[in-house]
Amino acid sequence: MKVIVICSGGMDSVALAHRYAATGDLHALLSFNYGQRHAKELEFAALCAARLGVPHHVIDISAIGAALSGSALTDDIDVPDGHYAEETMKITVVPNRNAIMLTIAFGMAAAQKVDAVATAVHGGDHFIYPDCRPDFIAAFQAMEDRAMEGYADIRLLTPYVQGTKADIAIDGAKHGTPFAETWSCYKGGDLQCGRCGTCVERREAFHLASVEDPTTYADPDFWRNATGQEG
Repeated sequence: MKVIVICSGGMDSVALAHRYAATGDLHALLSFNYGQRHAKELEFAALCAARLGVPHHVIDISAIGAALSGSALTDDIDVPDGHYAEETMKITVVPNRNAIMLTIAFGMAAAQKVDAVATAVHGGDHFIYPDCRPDFIAAFQAMEDRAMEGYADIRLLTPYVQGTKADIAIDGAKHGTPFAETWSCYKGGDLQCGRCGTCVERREAFHLASVEDPTTYADPDFWRNATGQEG
């Protein structure tokens, strides 16, 4: 089986790439520039592709991203601090982002005669990101089955969709993922901030998984308050 992994450069998608590299199924990484303020994550996706010896495709959809206005990831809106399980984090939703990216990925997979597209959506995303939920994944697969009927049979692989980010940390460690060479922070500064939703979730995941977190955070202890893990 040949698999294209959608890779942002974050810990989830890089762990996913290492998972499929370990089975010999990894065909390529696919990343998107959608105008995100943390576009430096793409540098870490490139590092992953080079490390695993596969092509890295970066598609510029920044013009599309500009039209999906109102998100703290693309507009001049402060990225909120705190945990994903808070209403304030909904400002980080980019409308229909995953559906757009997956549609492009399926087209590329069909053109390259690839068997599957893999994405690292997981259970922690379900609260605020509707296009990370299992029912969306099932619906998208059904749509693509119709769209590609008679031309290609491409599977959407989401091995983490029912798991937690801690499960991803464990799986990534199992497959030798160098987590220090991943970028999660939505603020895109010199260091990962340690305060935004994705930093808090990342730090908590390593803690719950009992996996060493090699990340240098600007505020390494904020996550304890945000998750009730004080002390």
